[in-house]
Amino acid sequence: MIEALTLPFFQNALFVGLLASLACGIVGTYVVVKRISFISGSIAHTAFGGVGISYYLGLNPIFGAIVFGIAASSLIGTIHMKFKQREDTLIGAIWAVGMAIGILFIHLTPGYAVDLFSYLFGNILLTTRFDLAMVAGIDLILIGLTWTFFRAFQAITFDEEYAKVLNVPVFFLYLLLLGLVSATIVILIRVVGIILVVSLLTLPAATAEFFVKDLRKMMVLASILGGIATTSGIGLSYIWNLPSGPVIIFGSFLLYLFGFGYRQIVKKS
Repeated sequence: MIEALTLPFFQNALFVGLLASLACGIVGTYVVVKRISFISGSIAHTAFGGVGISYYLGLNPIFGAIVFGIAASSLIGTIHMKFKQREDTLIGAIWAVGMAIGILFIHLTPGYAVDLFSYLFGNILLTTRFDLAMVAGIDLILIGLTWTFFRAFQAITFDEEYAKVLNVPVFFLYLLLLGLVSATIVILIRVVGIILVVSLLTLPAATAEFFVKDLRKMMVLASILGGIATTSGIGLSYIWNLPSGPVIIFGSFLLYLFGFGYRQIVKKS
């Protein structure tokens, strides 16, 4: 393990894991409190369509994931605000179509997509300096926008209808929040992959909710818990020669079980 810390690819993995945990702590708190995990999952799987098209065009798959993620978040946000009666059906359809587009274009791509599984299940050990710089940039944007719109996000997270009464631009802010969710998902694709992305987005924040209720404190604690899960998961996956994504998620789940047990003890006492 000590020898691994001297390897550049291992250092990149640790740094990107910590940066991704910061994004999870911030955005995941809103996802958990507002109960939009299903919407987040739909954005994640729709982004796979962008990965497939990028492979077909010979582009970096992350760029395609960003474009499709933003498009999906805008469409889903509009559906949520305008068509609530059919929201779950329409979002499920977008989820399925995004995955279908990705699979179709990957099938049409000549040759074999060697690192395709890294986008489905993650491989943080393949993180490059470019990935690291991109994640750091997205983190700065997330922090800046969250700092600027914190009270407004808080209003639409807890009570959309009351926020409308106060003339808060709910539609714009909701689309912006889903845009932040989309950006975070793109970060996490490299860490745990599209299949497991919602777990890492929600588990640290859900665990933090057992201990604190204030949004700011919840973001900080969720970031710390995410950092613990990613660093320990990276280390154990390297030592045991296992896929990093599932090990990270398993660590997050153990932390969640600990938080759940703690909460039950507090309730009984």
